[in-house]
Amino acid sequence: MAEHPAVTGRPPAVADRASTYRTIALRVMPLLVVCYVVSFIDRTNIGIAQQGLKRDLGFGSAVYGLGVTLFFVGFILFEVPSNALLARIGARKTLMRIMATWGVVTIATLFVRDETTFYIARFLLGVAEAGFFPGALYLLSRWFPSARRTRMTAVFFIGVPVSGVLGSVVSGWIMHALGGAAGLADWQWLFLIEGIPPILLAVAVAFFLADEPEQAKWLTPAQKELVRADLEEDRRSKGESPVRHGGMLSALRDPKVWILGLCACGAYTLANAVSYWTPRIIAEAGVGDVLNLGLFSAIPPLLGIVVMLVVGRHSDRTLERRWHAALSWLVAAVAMLALAFSGGSVLVVVLLLAVMAAAHYSGLTVFYSIPSIYLSDRAAATGIAVVTSMGSFAAAASPSLLGFIQSATGSLSLGLVISSGIVLLAVVVLLVGVKAADLKEKHH
Repeated sequence: MAEHPAVTGRPPAVADRASTYRTIALRVMPLLVVCYVVSFIDRTNIGIAQQGLKRDLGFGSAVYGLGVTLFFVGFILFEVPSNALLARIGARKTLMRIMATWGVVTIATLFVRDETTFYIARFLLGVAEAGFFPGALYLLSRWFPSARRTRMTAVFFIGVPVSGVLGSVVSGWIMHALGGAAGLADWQWLFLIEGIPPILLAVAVAFFLADEPEQAKWLTPAQKELVRADLEEDRRSKGESPVRHGGMLSALRDPKVWILGLCACGAYTLANAVSYWTPRIIAEAGVGDVLNLGLFSAIPPLLGIVVMLVVGRHSDRTLERRWHAALSWLVAAVAMLALAFSGGSVLVVVLLLAVMAAAHYSGLTVFYSIPSIYLSDRAAATGIAVVTSMGSFAAAASPSLLGFIQSATGSLSLGLVISSGIVLLAVVVLLVGVKAADLKEKHH
């Protein structure tokens, strides 16, 4: 039996704060980042695959754009229900379920034969992946206090640009090297191979992740107590706000949740321009070979990784969120406008895409730290899901808009101009609708 400090005369063990959170980060973050990388690769590999789908099945820009849209329709319909279930079964089981399901759907996409089966496959992928992103952010809120959460969110968001780098290169290589092998087209090999990792990762999550520090056998009692105290201080700080949150209904009734949702519409419009249309924009600049297309598409995310980490760390040091997100989106909107009138030079196009990607990743990282700072623990999962779902409405509409505009005009320029206007509106809504006083934080 352990001796009580009062009996032994020894003070209770005190955990070192920096060491504790370093231990947690090294345990939790690598697996979450890998899961997010694979998630985004399976969501966006259609950008590389569209060259083969156009060749073999005759899918034009409008069909591709609608397919991307239907992914988000499934995503929107099941996002909030998935996170309502998260509150009951925990983040770990939720992430396991989501990853195993999206892996199966990705593999099944190799059986697409026409527009209808393509649309069904994209819709089901959205259904399968619904809840992963807000579920992962909710998991971070159970492990890290708000003053440390933005840098962890930035680390988590590394998965997006890394997926852009690895996904573009690996997907390009798979299609280049395996096309025609065993009677399968290049795009079929792409979906087959890239559907296997999420299934394996679902097993890894079962063994390596826990829902919260209390369940972590790899933390000492003193470390658990330190994290508990820091998270409790966050909760007390939120309790001082004149608006008190108490769960799903409170999150849905809170006008600032809907304000953040409108901001997310701009963020997701920008995200789609970066994730889904980068290969097409580069191809229109004169890059035709699928392997070279993948290599050029990998350049923008590389810059994004560095800038995102710097901005996220600076935001945590200053505990300032609104202007970090707003200025990042402003830079992205300007780059998008310039891209619409770039003239088609490959060098200029790739440079502008790199600036746009870096600003997008930086703004999104800081922005998604705001809901978990503002909302109570009980409201956080639903609040983040509502914000994500609202953003997904824009994500659902913008690919079809860009696809139909390109089909009608032969260019993406008008679509990029409209998209930049939506991003600029999001900047205004964020700065006007969310006040600095609403984001109370303390350094730990």
